[in-house]
Amino acid sequence: MNANMLPLFVVIPLLASALAIMIRGPIPQRILMIGSPVLTSLGGLWLLFEHRDTPVLADNVGAFPAGVSIPLISDTFTALMIFVTSATVAIALWFLTQTGEDRFRFIPALSLMLIAGVNGALLTGDLFNLFVFVEVMLLPSYALIAITGTWRRLGIGRLFVVVNLTTSTILLVGVGFVYASAGTVNLAELAGAAQESPSVSLAISVVLLSLAIKAGVVPVHGWLPRAYPATSAGIMALFSAVHTKVALYAIYRIYSVTFEGAAPWSTVLVVVVAATILIGAYSTFGEHIMRRALAWQMVSGVGHILIGLALFTQFSIAAGIFYMVHHIITMGSLILTSGAIEQTYGSGRYERLAGLARRDPWVSAVYALSLFSLVGFPPSAGFFAKIGLVQASASAGAWQAWTFITVIIVAAIGSLIASQKLWSGVFWGPQMENYRPDSPRAGRGRRVPLPKDVKVSARLAAPGATLMLAQLAIFIFAGAVLPVMLRAATALTDVQPYVEAVLG
Repeated sequence: MNANMLPLFVVIPLLASALAIMIRGPIPQRILMIGSPVLTSLGGLWLLFEHRDTPVLADNVGAFPAGVSIPLISDTFTALMIFVTSATVAIALWFLTQTGEDRFRFIPALSLMLIAGVNGALLTGDLFNLFVFVEVMLLPSYALIAITGTWRRLGIGRLFVVVNLTTSTILLVGVGFVYASAGTVNLAELAGAAQESPSVSLAISVVLLSLAIKAGVVPVHGWLPRAYPATSAGIMALFSAVHTKVALYAIYRIYSVTFEGAAPWSTVLVVVVAATILIGAYSTFGEHIMRRALAWQMVSGVGHILIGLALFTQFSIAAGIFYMVHHIITMGSLILTSGAIEQTYGSGRYERLAGLARRDPWVSAVYALSLFSLVGFPPSAGFFAKIGLVQASASAGAWQAWTFITVIIVAAIGSLIASQKLWSGVFWGPQMENYRPDSPRAGRGRRVPLPKDVKVSARLAAPGATLMLAQLAIFIFAGAVLPVMLRAATALTDVQPYVEAVLG
């Protein structure tokens, strides 16, 4: 792939978004809505093959000189994230077509605009343009929250807007500080700058703080488990795949280029990461709604992903990236399968569901295998992801090794017990007798006797099952996947090819 084609990852979703507004037919809109992320996912896969021989592709948009132009850069890490996020987004949007939510006004256009912002944020090599693309990603998200979900969505929408506007302000202030102290916001020109200048180090730290809030890192995490479950399952899966993961991607990229693995606050990072893992895992005990429980597990997953950065070795970063990929796919499967159950039985509350293991055995199997991955049991991608983090921790310094190994094991026990609570409440127990159907004829909004023939349909279960099979494939072909993760980690531990590709 020629580097000049990199802008197409942003242009294609934006054009598709405009067409989705002008073309009102359901079939063309669905083709645009699902086809665009499928196309960018294939482009990401193409880039992955390209980066086996060419470590970095860089395009200075508009042919302006390096350091002045808007740079779009791709390496193995970028290509992997584009491939995984776009594929997961496509499946989440497929679920929206099965629930009928795609027929809400502007849902296809807003989703495509979101994808454009995500791809731009993953590709950009400029801090100010990172801010711009993050805002392109957030603006449609505000509307998507307001359109879908429960009636709590309006209040939660305000929370989401306030939190993200505040963090975007902090991000912009941090970018301004970087420019004032370093004279540039081009990442390639900032390589190692935080090591050489305390003022640049402080400015970069402000940028990373804002991204940590967007990622849901403890102690600035409380907005995430409140906001995400108030949306519909399809939108929650969409947000889970892109919002926190783009922030984590940016943290990995900026930290590795500017600090080169030796930030002065690295000890604080270890403590924060450990707290994020444990609080996310054990806060799940307090929940009795499926998707709210999963939202707390998302917080714990953010901490696991950041272990790679806290240790900052090639293997730890590869393990962190592996965990990020597994988490995107596994969380997507759990959220979409939970959504299929909610759509069929009218609730995701433990006390209103029971006996689904007998009523819906295939859906139960999908959920069980995804929970295995979340906890870290074989056969699942999560098994190798957690083994990788433990191995990376064991090779670190003494106190970091004991800290992270202990935290990973203790959090896994907490996640296991919380998963057992969810499983026993939803899938074990006696047969359900009543449910709340999504049908005016059957009495929408009130519980009625549950007919024996009411089950989760194959069309609703298929998106979650597809992602479950994807994480199983990662487990089966882990030997082929790990070298890709190691190449992605090399791009972060050796930034010289990145700098040379951008600055020439």
